Amino acid sequence: MSRPLHELGVVEARELLQRREVNARELAAAVLRRVEEVEPRVRAYITVTADLALQQAAEADARLARAEGGLLTGVPVCVKDVLCTAGVRTTAGSRILEGFVPPYDAHVYRRLRAEGAVMVGKGNMDEFAMGSSTENSAYFPTRNPWDLDRVPGGSSGGSAASIVAGEALASVGSDTGGSIRQPASLCGLVGLKPTYGRVSRFGLIAFASSLDQVGPFAMTVRDAARMLRVIAGYDPRDSTSIDRPVPDYEAALGDDLRGLRMGVPREYFVEGMEPGVREAVLRAVGMSGELGAVVDREVSLPSTDHALAVYYILAPSEASSNLARYDGVKYGYSFQAGGSMWEEMEQTRGRGFGDEVKRRIMLGTYALSAGYYDAYYLKAQKVRTRIRHEFEAAFERCDVLVAPTSPTVAFPIGSRVDDPLAMYLSDVCTIPVNIAGLPGVSIPCGFSDGLPVGLQVIGRPFDEATVLRVAYALEQALGVAGRRPAL
Repeated sequence: MSRPLHELGVVEARELLQRREVNARELAAAVLRRVEEVEPRVRAYITVTADLALQQAAEADARLARAEGGLLTGVPVCVKDVLCTAGVRTTAGSRILEGFVPPYDAHVYRRLRAEGAVMVGKGNMDEFAMGSSTENSAYFPTRNPWDLDRVPGGSSGGSAASIVAGEALASVGSDTGGSIRQPASLCGLVGLKPTYGRVSRFGLIAFASSLDQVGPFAMTVRDAARMLRVIAGYDPRDSTSIDRPVPDYEAALGDDLRGLRMGVPREYFVEGMEPGVREAVLRAVGMSGELGAVVDREVSLPSTDHALAVYYILAPSEASSNLARYDGVKYGYSFQAGGSMWEEMEQTRGRGFGDEVKRRIMLGTYALSAGYYDAYYLKAQKVRTRIRHEFEAAFERCDVLVAPTSPTVAFPIGSRVDDPLAMYLSDVCTIPVNIAGLPGVSIPCGFSDGLPVGLQVIGRPFDEATVLRVAYALEQALGVAGRRPAL
């Protein structure tokens, strides 16, 4: 075999396992050795489940021996620590859940296991998914494998870094305002946010319930398509889950874009975008035309400038409601040395939540308070509707939209921690997609100063098949997919 086992892709590994050229236990052991080698430097995992991984790998080998394997049987994956896993601690990157062990599995994890995936561990993340750099983790920052002095993005930074570092073959994360696509861009891999309602949120620890969506990371579009097929589908336990067929996303992949209408929204080339990012994205857009797409550079989404403000009213408002459940009474961290129940609850939250979480709870509580609800929350909901309508109008003339994923490459650790606004601007290109509930994928489209640049492909609701088809065609033409740094 020409490559180390830990650098295999999902589909490639599954085929080797099927042909019995490698067994699942060997593959899991190789990945776990890689974790031991690089994890002290990368810090992608909050919890490594080595014994469980080897047990699940042995079960996968038994299934394969009986020719009963699923789509991911024997494939080692990382699971973001915001998804509940029965018997394995789930912290959401927060001290307030440091010792929490869920009694049930999230729907997505259950689907992964049903198809035979092997869990290597729980990926590090910004606390309660609130952040764009994984520096808000209550435990430690994750480092970008391309440059260990830079961030991997966030909030799913551990899920992204684990794959690029060879500590997993694929992973799942959550995306509330860009938390899959932005780290995919900064780490140089594929990250997909499905349509809101395409993947069940049952067992996902909530941040902002009208925006959160679970999705896959992988080194290639084909691998991401395989992962999405596994986790997508209706779940009656999630009231926002949509009951509609799940296509065979891999079958939809192809390198022909002839006749496809591609829009390039001019508002996404924001002020402050790094020149190297702009050049790489525009080069990919030009490649689309060479592949036969009809490129429309006059598409406009005029309310894009307001998306960041809308998000930072709606998301904190929902967070202030969702996080009210953490009171130290039923589970999680509990301060019990106070003079009254109210003092203990106040101390539990004061000690258990980090600064960024407290900041957003206060923002949301203020926006929902009497006298300010109409001025902030209600107005933000109205602008959200306008943003969604502008996307609908754009998709009347285009099949997909393409844009930068992040206005910058990975930035140095510590460079934005004292400037929340600068940190929030990291998601300026991804947030509108969440507000409108659309599918979007980030793929590597080049490098700037030796660091990856991501291109975002945005589609109509539940048209992930077209989004992936475009992403796959560009991936094949650009020839930068699958590159890994030397660690």
